[in-house]
Amino acid sequence: MTVLEIVAPGPLCTVQDLGRPGWAHLGVGASGAADQRAHRLANRLVGNPAECATLECTFGGLRVRFLTAAYIALAGAECPLSADGARVGHQQPAAVAAGTVLAIGAPRTGLRTYLAVRGGVEGPVVMGSRSTDLLSGLGPPPLVAGDRLAAGGYPGTELPTAMAPPVPPDESPITIWPGPRHHWFSPAGHDALVAAPYEVLGTSNRIGTRLSGAGLERTVLDELPSEGIVNGAVQVPTDGQPLILLADHGVTGGYPVIAVVDPGDLGRVAQARPGEQLRFRWRR
Repeated sequence: MTVLEIVAPGPLCTVQDLGRPGWAHLGVGASGAADQRAHRLANRLVGNPAECATLECTFGGLRVRFLTAAYIALAGAECPLSADGARVGHQQPAAVAAGTVLAIGAPRTGLRTYLAVRGGVEGPVVMGSRSTDLLSGLGPPPLVAGDRLAAGGYPGTELPTAMAPPVPPDESPITIWPGPRHHWFSPAGHDALVAAPYEVLGTSNRIGTRLSGAGLERTVLDELPSEGIVNGAVQVPTDGQPLILLADHGVTGGYPVIAVVDPGDLGRVAQARPGEQLRFRWRR
């Protein structure tokens, strides 16, 4: 069994896995890793199944002391990484000795980095998941200095590869599908969403990515009773500025959903940092 201690959590560090889907009828959202592709990759690099928990580190700053030897890998936003001052490769598994302090710097690009430990991060299972849900408060609280976590309970599989090659940044527009209230918006509103980029705001979090850009014109001005919403839903509040819902969103919402982000592009939205610009393209 591996034991690790949080020396410094950075801006936000939480335990995440694939989430707790299937509880929306009871008002519980799925939560889970915001960038599921990066979470899966980090696990795969150390021989874990995808359902093992990782540490989701937001904008670097995480320092972890390994009280026992461990086998680790990091994926997602690429950060400067060091183990007791020695460089550690990104998307490349590494063995760390007992007493080693792993330091994760601020990412060069992207926002969220995932630390996988062979055997998976342990913790209490709430409704089938170890994930921290910032909206509902389910799961463990965000990590703080001094927290100790166990890892290694899952035996793991054979290590599949020595590393994962870097993937060039995808600068193509984010693919969106028409949402359930697509018809509440004018043709001009549909066109505005894809005509020019939107800037990611600093008020974004795991609940949703807030955007600033062209306002989206509505033709139906009725009040909308709360209805079910999904991960990637593009809600439009009364100010006309779109909001993309992420992992910790609630299960219902009262703003009309003009579009839904394609699942294949949702990780890119989760990695968009404040000040970055996102463009969209319709797929119908």
